[in-house]
Amino acid sequence: MISKFFIERPILANVIAIITMIWGAISLYNLPVSKYPEIAPPTIQVATIYPGASAETIGNTVGIPIEQAVNGVENAIYQSSTSGSDGTYVLTITFKVGSNLNTALLQVQNMVNGAIAKLPETVQRQGISVKKVSTNILQVISLYSEDDHFDDTYLSNYAVINLKYPLARIPGMGEIKIFGAGSYSMRIWLNPERLKFYSLTVNDIVTAIKQNNVEMVAGMIGGAPVSDEQSMQFTINGLGRLTEAVEFENIIINLKRFFRFETQVKIIILETDNDTLNLENVNNSFKSENT
Repeated sequence: MISKFFIERPILANVIAIITMIWGAISLYNLPVSKYPEIAPPTIQVATIYPGASAETIGNTVGIPIEQAVNGVENAIYQSSTSGSDGTYVLTITFKVGSNLNTALLQVQNMVNGAIAKLPETVQRQGISVKKVSTNILQVISLYSEDDHFDDTYLSNYAVINLKYPLARIPGMGEIKIFGAGSYSMRIWLNPERLKFYSLTVNDIVTAIKQNNVEMVAGMIGGAPVSDEQSMQFTINGLGRLTEAVEFENIIINLKRFFRFETQVKIIILETDNDTLNLENVNNSFKSENT
């Protein structure tokens, strides 16, 4: 009966259809995002780094304790992990659709904290990050120099300072990763023949660096309590952490031998370079940094 009414009046039927479409288009832009159903299951990522370790070592010493600790977290569907030969470890925990990620994040964080004591000391110093992430990459931006005036290390450092942090402050931004050279770091190359000749080990080098590359609090002169005749007060500024290669070269390894890092014996070679050599990006034959 109703269909016959509109068949006999096609103009009226078309007008109603057009009005319905316009009304729906207007309502679409005013519809809150929270009204859309969640399709992809939310995920939480646990990441850390074990410098110098192989993928198998990372899986046994880092992966097993963390995965056993977070096993059974509420509303978790499954978890998957990857251990890289560059020392990285990433655990991704997938939760049921509709789960409260803020609550899940706190639960995972507490479970990971309980497993920190079982991890190697090097991993504990590096720290463990637990954060909400999306497994899908929405956009990739390449930063490169057409005339090769800037190298990949400079471009990576520029992206970290001028792109990563400003973009991370945008409301709704999830995560920003920079693929490429990485930030500036002090790289130390050891000469194994010289180390053997002087009966030194890698631990001797590491210990010497730790003892000298520290932020010292030297105190002050003339601080309270003082006599009434004391009229001046001075704060002592220590050397603090080392920043230049020449400062690392002047570190004395062993007081009994009195030789330094960078001498004619060439025990080690220092250079300021990027913190990783495992990844290189190329965009249209130009070295680039992907953000």
